[in-house]
Amino acid sequence: MSAEAAFQGALLTLLSDNTSVQAVLGETPRIFDGAPEGTAYPYLTVGRGVSEPKNASDVDLIEHRLTLHLWTRDIARRDTKDMLGLIRAVAHEASFTLTGGFALISCRVVYSDVFRTADSRLAHGVLRVQALIQTN
Repeated sequence: MSAEAAFQGALLTLLSDNTSVQAVLGETPRIFDGAPEGTAYPYLTVGRGVSEPKNASDVDLIEHRLTLHLWTRDIARRDTKDMLGLIRAVAHEASFTLTGGFALISCRVVYSDVFRTADSRLAHGVLRVQALIQTN
């Protein structure tokens, strides 16, 4: 397993286990790596992940940025902003354990945005989470 996969899995578990997230995305939260056809709104999907080595003396580190996408039918976008803010609050400065012998050094939300889709039928929230992961 890669450090990136370990981080993604642990972050999605953190979000899925949070009762506030469950209140927004369902008791079994609608959080997907790729959403199945016909998924009820709102739901969260995993987007792009980018990694760079950030090695320090005698420590192998990876800086990983993972993008999450929130999809809603909230055309006014206020509820979408509230939902994204809740997800941000759960993820920002979170501390959790990674599998595979990796260690999470930090987890920070570094970017968020909410906008309408091109056809104006959905609201789309974007949240970018930056993690520093020790790999050795």
